[in-house]
Amino acid sequence: MAAPRISSLLSRSFACSSLISRGKNIHPNRGIWRYSTAAVLEEPIKPPVNVDHTQLLVDGKFVDAASGKTFPTLDPRTGEVIAHVAEADVEDINRAVCAARKAFDEGPWPKMTAYERSKILLQFADLVEKHNDEIAALETWDNGKPYEQSAKIEIPMFVRLFRYYAGWADKIHGLTVPADGPYHVQTLHEPIGVAGQIIPWNFPLLMYAWKVGPALACGNTVVLKTAEQTPLSALYVSKLLHEAGLPTGVVNVVSGFGPTAGAALASHMDVDKVAFTGSTATGKIILELAAKSNLKATTLELGGKSPFIVCEDADVDKAVELAHFALFFNQGQCCCAGSRTYVHERVYDEFVEKAKARAMQRLVGDPFKNGVEQGPQIDTEQFEKILKYIRSGIDSGATLETGGERLGSKGYYIKPTVFSNVKDDMLIAKDEIFGPVQSILKFRDVDEVIRRSNKTPYGLAAGVFTNNIDTANTLMRALRVGTVWINCYDTFDASIPFGGYKMSGQGREKGIYSLKNYLQVKAVVTPLNNPAWL
Repeated sequence: MAAPRISSLLSRSFACSSLISRGKNIHPNRGIWRYSTAAVLEEPIKPPVNVDHTQLLVDGKFVDAASGKTFPTLDPRTGEVIAHVAEADVEDINRAVCAARKAFDEGPWPKMTAYERSKILLQFADLVEKHNDEIAALETWDNGKPYEQSAKIEIPMFVRLFRYYAGWADKIHGLTVPADGPYHVQTLHEPIGVAGQIIPWNFPLLMYAWKVGPALACGNTVVLKTAEQTPLSALYVSKLLHEAGLPTGVVNVVSGFGPTAGAALASHMDVDKVAFTGSTATGKIILELAAKSNLKATTLELGGKSPFIVCEDADVDKAVELAHFALFFNQGQCCCAGSRTYVHERVYDEFVEKAKARAMQRLVGDPFKNGVEQGPQIDTEQFEKILKYIRSGIDSGATLETGGERLGSKGYYIKPTVFSNVKDDMLIAKDEIFGPVQSILKFRDVDEVIRRSNKTPYGLAAGVFTNNIDTANTLMRALRVGTVWINCYDTFDASIPFGGYKMSGQGREKGIYSLKNYLQVKAVVTPLNNPAWL
């Protein structure tokens, strides 16, 4: 894929205009069904990829778990087993951390010139780009997201992220600092050491890039624990990373469960830093384990309940399309989903009717089928959780405009769901549902929507849709969130930092800010004898 196309995907792939234009070219009579069971009752398409790696990657080798245990990873389209994957436990975490520690203390990676490290990362990006289609197929098979999303957006973005961090590798440096006296003072920016990283199941490869990329650029070594629902793609790309020339032990990949493998990694005394993306509840546990062990540094990217604010001057048709995307993208399984849609009372009724119509037109089905917008949810636990919240919305008095039930009888498909007349105290307006459920709330003025938007323990992101620059400026400063998208949503770039306020996390990922997560600052002071100047 040519560089201009990648740049285009990164900067505009999530924009409202591109979604509108794409939607105009989709027709139900081409093998895709709108809001019906036909698409999910068909025989699932066979993924065009083989599963070659199911073991743990420790010290440059694929190995079985010490216990010999495995666990199944499932196809969310059917609930059937894709493969059995090695199940890491405490002993395996010890082996992986030992390999990472040896690679950091004795291996060539931290001692290699930054330029040499950057060349390996660039070679890795080239290899991933070469294998784009196979990696995308593996990601879709294990996760359920549309193949077009994996192949045309997420894998190219993964490549872009590693090229971005490769560019940073030889630009990390300290400062010379003036002091009050005859001293030469300099700061060194040093790698932090062994980084334990725990990634979620909703964006397995992008989270791999967000974490592994800056860690390696700064000269660290890594033990990465994948989500038990989606272990396959990380193993595949990590094999390519070694083919690119990465020394053994620098990146180790373990698959397993949070209470065992994840807890062992977060509490390990020889891990210098832990980074986690997932729920706020689990983030609290990670923080506690890190503190009670060796007080290791932590980066946490946690949950959200992001407001999407449609002002009274909005173009309703465009606002509906963008709000639809903000919520339903990735089956609604997105930490920054615009899951509280606040609409001004003057345009509320029109917005609700058009949001309902758009949801009913959403193309749901086998994610390998061309044109599908929404695949299945990740697993039965998430599937049942979403349906429980839908029942809660009905029981609490919200108006179910459309959807609200499973689609088909096989796999984890849920109909795109829209609620109106939602109140702030309802669970569907307070809790992170992580599914295709849009809650539409009414507001009267800017001061009111600011107060209500901020009345949440979360602070990850927000969307603002308005033509008034003064309104936009007021909202962007008043909303207590880490990212504000104005007249766009989910616009991600390698250089744009991402993270939350309040209980949505600690620290920032991507961009220059992410490098701070993987560096220590050391001050070096040397006396000067009869200096010519100070």
